[in-house]
Amino acid sequence: MIYVGAKTGRDGIHGAAMASEEFSEASEAKRPNVQVGDPFLEKLLLEACLEAMQTGAIVGIQDMGAAGLTCSTCEMGARGGVGTEIELDLVPQRETGMTPYEIMLSESQERMLLVAQKGREQEVFRVFEKWGLDAVEVGRVTTDGKMRVLHHGEVVAEIPNQALTDDAPVYKRPLERWEPPVAREMPEHIKLGETSDLTSNLKRLLVSPNICGKRWIWQQYDSMVQTNTVEGPGSGDAGVIRIKGSQRGLAMALDGNGRWCYLDPRLGAMHAVAEAARNVACAGATPIGGTNCLNFGNPEKPHIMWQFSQTVDGITKACEELEIPITGGNVSFYNETLGEGIYPTPVLGIVGILEDVHKAVRPDFRESGRAIVLLRATESGDATDAESEFGSSEYAKEVLGGVWGYPPELELAKEAALQKALVEMAQIEILSSAHDCSDGGIAVALAESGFAKGLGMSVDLTSQGLPPEFVLFGEDASRVVISCDRDKLGEIQQVAVKYSIAAELIGETTPGRVEIRLDGRVVVSAPVSELREAYEGALERVLRAEPDAVAAD
Repeated sequence: MIYVGAKTGRDGIHGAAMASEEFSEASEAKRPNVQVGDPFLEKLLLEACLEAMQTGAIVGIQDMGAAGLTCSTCEMGARGGVGTEIELDLVPQRETGMTPYEIMLSESQERMLLVAQKGREQEVFRVFEKWGLDAVEVGRVTTDGKMRVLHHGEVVAEIPNQALTDDAPVYKRPLERWEPPVAREMPEHIKLGETSDLTSNLKRLLVSPNICGKRWIWQQYDSMVQTNTVEGPGSGDAGVIRIKGSQRGLAMALDGNGRWCYLDPRLGAMHAVAEAARNVACAGATPIGGTNCLNFGNPEKPHIMWQFSQTVDGITKACEELEIPITGGNVSFYNETLGEGIYPTPVLGIVGILEDVHKAVRPDFRESGRAIVLLRATESGDATDAESEFGSSEYAKEVLGGVWGYPPELELAKEAALQKALVEMAQIEILSSAHDCSDGGIAVALAESGFAKGLGMSVDLTSQGLPPEFVLFGEDASRVVISCDRDKLGEIQQVAVKYSIAAELIGETTPGRVEIRLDGRVVVSAPVSELREAYEGALERVLRAEPDAVAAD
């Protein structure tokens, strides 16, 4: 057994345990439990491990994540049906006087545990010496099925591997159905349709934390390592990277909406899967797999456990219908402060394959004079349904100051059809851009599509008897704004008919100004530059605590 990578320190001890505890007023003392990573050292470790694997000498490998050496040793042994014996005096340490307890539970980053064929250790050592990383034989594989830890030659821990892995207890927590303390119908004091100009309300949405541009964050990181990036952060519904040596590419997207899961955990979780997959499809990729990060309060409370159970059911249903297997994930419980739990927040990550990375589709309008088409897989519901669903929107929260109702209805079979249609349109290269309608509705999707190149649009929508706010800012599922050459409209319609989705021509791209009409009346009109400045600068102004600028927005 060979330890490779960074030296072990006291950082991260009890990190996994802390992730399963409620936060109290004394939680500040636990901050050292959160370790600090070194991305450059991590890159060296990854490259060294890949090169070592090429020697054929390695028969097993696992990173030291949660609980550090404890998990990597017992889990590797249990999976192989063997035992492990480790000598802690041999573990590289960067701090003096560390106890066996601290060494085994440290979650210092950039470390791996390898199992190499006996007699071929030097092949592994040479690789890690080349990369300037520690590589030390710290133990051996045994035949007794036990995890054994020695320190100064004495056994300080000995336990059957499976007692810590396969034989771990399974909790049967009680469940209790729960209703959020919000109205399910639109409150009577909410008045809509009273203003004829919704431009200022669009600006308010564009500067809201859930919608505004995140450039201030992502520009601090190198997103072009090894020149594989095709679509980087902030530029698309999904990130896209090329696979060198082939025509293929990978598209990736993350999605989650804690407010929707608070209102309906099962439906909210289905939306998280569907939107992440839709974002990947908007890039022209076929979704092929997913992972998740599930975040909840204290599962010992029956209503929290019910939220968790409903969320898992929702993810399962959506993944089955969209044919997206979950390949892994993690769960974080006990996210509570002073007894108050967070919203149930599943975050889904979906990866898709582009057979030809050169056919990747961008979300932004490319040039003036292109047709703008709304692809829709579902029809709008009646006014009562719209009122209830509107209460879950970003507009209701940010502009109206309230939350009520349920998340929008989601028909997974039709969602799957929309995604397949998008992939086919990308493959036959009839799309100029594609951007899904999500937070903020179609008005935000249209505005965002114009930011990259400073393009505006002239769009005509119909109200169908609904308040203008519902039409512009409602967050109905399974909708995508696309643009295309006008001579491609016929092909767009053919593909739409093939997959039984609607493709409605709603306008065209124009130079410099956003103009949206509803039933022939202008309801939004503003220069693209003005909207973009509000969108791009909002987060930095908030994080830099410039109250006057925020108030002005």
